[in-house]
Amino acid sequence: MLTTEFEFTLPRGLMDEERVIHRHGVMRLATAKDEIIVQKDRRTQDSPAYGTLVMFSQVILKLGNLSQITPEQLENLFSFDLSYLREFYDRINQQGNAQIPVICPSCNHKFRQELMLSGEL
Repeated sequence: MLTTEFEFTLPRGLMDEERVIHRHGVMRLATAKDEIIVQKDRRTQDSPAYGTLVMFSQVILKLGNLSQITPEQLENLFSFDLSYLREFYDRINQQGNAQIPVICPSCNHKFRQELMLSGEL
């Protein structure tokens, strides 16, 4: 069965207007429609780097108690968290999962292990 949603935890978290920190979230796989939305967005046309925030606003289903994520909210991400999200996004969209194959160096047992990103607990 294809997994399309993945949980994540930001290393530092997104602080909202009330100074509440949101760290735990869910990101879904990106679709062709998401790519089109990013390309059509005026802010992305003005500044291609902004496309990352537009894309994340499409694929992050929830973050803390926020159920609607906007690019404007994501502008407040700490740089470390933005880097984390880029790496997480690439991992789930390019590999299709958040696990990597591992071989025990002692017994050669093969298994899958959750790939931990910098900042993950």
